[in-house]
Amino acid sequence: MNKIQVQPMSTFSPVIAYKTSIGKKILMACTGLLFIGFVTGHLIGNLQIYMGQDQINTYAHALKGLGVALWGIRIFLLCFFGFHIWFGIKLWWENKTSRPINYQVKTNIESTFSSRTMIYSAVLIFLFVVYHLLHFTFISTNPEYATLTDSLGRFDVYSMIILGFKNYLISGVYAIAVLFLAFHVSHGVFSLFQTLGLVTPRCQPWLQRLANLYGFLIFLGYVAIPAGVLFNIVKLPGGIH
Repeated sequence: MNKIQVQPMSTFSPVIAYKTSIGKKILMACTGLLFIGFVTGHLIGNLQIYMGQDQINTYAHALKGLGVALWGIRIFLLCFFGFHIWFGIKLWWENKTSRPINYQVKTNIESTFSSRTMIYSAVLIFLFVVYHLLHFTFISTNPEYATLTDSLGRFDVYSMIILGFKNYLISGVYAIAVLFLAFHVSHGVFSLFQTLGLVTPRCQPWLQRLANLYGFLIFLGYVAIPAGVLFNIVKLPGGIH
């Protein structure tokens, strides 16, 4: 009597997940969760500018002290950010091509502005991140920042941020980018709840409000930095102009 061989169920893997729509959504949720964590942590770090020059310079100096590990973290985050964008583009294209014939009457009752602009906000955020890195990390756009030091001889991140945001154009672009970031992460948080199967008709309004609140707080927190500079709440130390 021949024995029937039962093949074991395939375990979840990134390769298998990549080939399915639900798998891409799970990978999007994982990379998105990491992105949300970074956005929150980065904001907490940057808001230390309101605690004074020594506080934020000490924070920046501690990060720089990580050396090679810091660059490893940066590369890791950039890779995951790239994966997140790639999965998002793939899902957007699959959704677009699955309906070759457009509806004659398009309604957006179930969608929100955030969900309808996710692909566009992602592209704008990516372009802004590139500029932001060139501006404040690599100091390529303003090489004169490299000579800034505080009384302890540390690189003066505090003065660099203030000098950067004293430019109205830079502050304006930053505020617009942060607005799109807020819309993006707001929808991302709600989509994360959906992927985890937490959205039910009863709790959907509350989860949507929670996601919107998170997006609003992210916008408020980030825009408070250039606003503090432009309204002269955060001031340059003596001797720097």
